[in-house]
Amino acid sequence: MTDKIPLTGAVPSFASLVRCGAAVLALGFGLAGAAHAQQQALPASNAPQAANAASSGGLTGSVTDDSAWRDLGIAIPSFPTDRPVATGAEGGNTEAVGRNLARVVFNDLKFNGLFKPTGPDSLPGIAYAEVTAPAFSGWRARSAEMLVQGFVKGGADGRLTVGCYLYDVALGQELAREGYVVKPEDWRRAAHKCADMVYSRLSGESPFFDSKIAYIAETGPKDHRRKQLAIMDSDGANHRFITNGQATALTPRYSPDYSKILYLSYLDGRPRIYVYDIGSGSQRLVTEGKGPTFAPRWSPDGKSILYSMAIAGNTDIYRVPASGGPSERLTNTPGINIGGSFSPDGRKIVFESDRSGSQQVYVMNSDGSGQHRISFFGGRAATPEWSPRGDQIAFTHIAGNLRVAVMDPDGNNLRYLTDSWQDEAPTWAPNGRIIQFFRTEKNTGHTSIWQVDLTGRNERRLKTPVDASDPAWGPVLP
Repeated sequence: MTDKIPLTGAVPSFASLVRCGAAVLALGFGLAGAAHAQQQALPASNAPQAANAASSGGLTGSVTDDSAWRDLGIAIPSFPTDRPVATGAEGGNTEAVGRNLARVVFNDLKFNGLFKPTGPDSLPGIAYAEVTAPAFSGWRARSAEMLVQGFVKGGADGRLTVGCYLYDVALGQELAREGYVVKPEDWRRAAHKCADMVYSRLSGESPFFDSKIAYIAETGPKDHRRKQLAIMDSDGANHRFITNGQATALTPRYSPDYSKILYLSYLDGRPRIYVYDIGSGSQRLVTEGKGPTFAPRWSPDGKSILYSMAIAGNTDIYRVPASGGPSERLTNTPGINIGGSFSPDGRKIVFESDRSGSQQVYVMNSDGSGQHRISFFGGRAATPEWSPRGDQIAFTHIAGNLRVAVMDPDGNNLRYLTDSWQDEAPTWAPNGRIIQFFRTEKNTGHTSIWQVDLTGRNERRLKTPVDASDPAWGPVLP
């Protein structure tokens, strides 16, 4: 669990922060999850003061969605430190960490598809005292409308205190502020939290940068692929393999509370559904399929798991308690029923079925009743997944090529978000605004993870050390 920081007074020393009684966000990182929150405070901004003239260079910004939001020029200079302190983190000291923090905030806001900010590598640095006393006149000269400033301090216990402030340059006012205490190796989470604060305050939408991606890392020849479960940050950093590749891993999904990862494992042709505990690193068997098994998915409350299993030529959707036990069959029709995904309220399930003669999207109640088709457009449809907002369903549309598309829960308003040769298996960001998927190259067969926003105009490839498929976006970290 994390708490936000109130920021009051001038930029304080680390010792004075510890003595203060206001709540602070303390982040504990790695697979073990969050550390306990501590009691600290960070400084409030002062009234606007005179500033030195800004150097040459301008800012450009544009909001590229279909809303009525203003175009915003957002400046993000490097986060200064009161004195360079060795950290052992990337760059070696707090001064380098401050630059890297601002770069991560810049990249988060740039690549989400809403803003085009100007980052620290294109801006002059600021003095430590300017963090809470911004040089508004200089930023106005650069056409900046919004300003993100922060600081980094090294503590006696080896941890870092990071402050993050959002200012309205035109009004000369502070809009939001948060602070974080982190281990040096976990500074990226502070950067993602800062970006989340800025994104939420400016857009009015829920945050999503401080989250994780599970996916399948692929190596080896095409006819003998090694598939390992792996995880990384939402921006592709902090990559880690979870399984060793002795068994084939497929279709991972984070639990609603982030504490576990559900995935399908094949060893010697035997399908098993496992739950991996992120905190302990242990895993347990949920169920072992009697036939080919596919696409396990959590219920929104984390108490049950959907999966599909083929028996005697038919594939149906089953539900099993997350703790294990007997499975309940929810579909019972000739052909293939696969890919169940719950609506956010847990009342409906979207899935694909070829009972009409080709793969189409269907919806049923959570108990299996009320099954009905919702897709009636040309081509076929596969891998449907309900948005966390509940307002749309993402899926793979197959008509010549494979494209990621979205539609309303009733099947209306089909929109394509991608148009490549083979894009498939969409997964939603926690706030329902960004979709990740994996793309297969036509000539090489290499796979990679991409993301696109709901306008379809902002695509980005995430870097992975090897080929990647089956992405699964987890919830915002606790």
